[in-house]
Amino acid sequence: MGNIFVKKPKVTEVDKAILSLKTQRRKLADYQRKLDAVIEAEKQAARDLLREKKKDRALLALKKKKVQEELLKQVDAWLINVEQQLADIELASKQKAVFESLKAGNDAMKAIQSEINLEDVQKLMDDTAEAKAYQDEINAILGEKLSSEDEEEVLAEYETLESQVTLQDLPEVPSTVLASEEHEDLELPDVPTKVPAASASVTDDAEGASIAVPARKKVMEEPLPA
Repeated sequence: MGNIFVKKPKVTEVDKAILSLKTQRRKLADYQRKLDAVIEAEKQAARDLLREKKKDRALLALKKKKVQEELLKQVDAWLINVEQQLADIELASKQKAVFESLKAGNDAMKAIQSEINLEDVQKLMDDTAEAKAYQDEINAILGEKLSSEDEEEVLAEYETLESQVTLQDLPEVPSTVLASEEHEDLELPDVPTKVPAASASVTDDAEGASIAVPARKKVMEEPLPA
């Protein structure tokens, strides 16, 4: 609904002039194409009449062609003038737009400057300088202001502290132990000096078996009774 009441842009005299020139340019271009067609037709007619041995009519066709060519030259000149006029109008329109933009910018600058009083600016700068000078005096009295030598000492101390912190942050080198040294440090158990009980019983069984074997052999060797 709101678009119904949109105000149409106003058509200026410049817009009307540009439209008229563009219309004339289009008409001249159409006329050029027609003249080119007529010239080509008269030229072809002259060729045909020349083949038919009709010299008078061939010369007449060439004269008509010449007239059309002169008219075409005139149309070309008119078209060039129209094109030049359009280019001048467009350039003037651009110059006007640039001028209006510069004028608007200048007016805006003047409006901003009118809100700034030079006396107020000067007073503000003076107050700022006085406040800074007053603060410098306070710092000097309280001893907060360092001399150039103090500044150099502080910087040197900072660099030394930075080097110390860097060295402290470096990872420690691990102490490696060789495998042979680890074996030398191992504590091995002592060699037992007594025979375990299980070993003793095994010995007794072995001796009994050795005694039983000769007795059984002896029985086997005795002759059986008849």
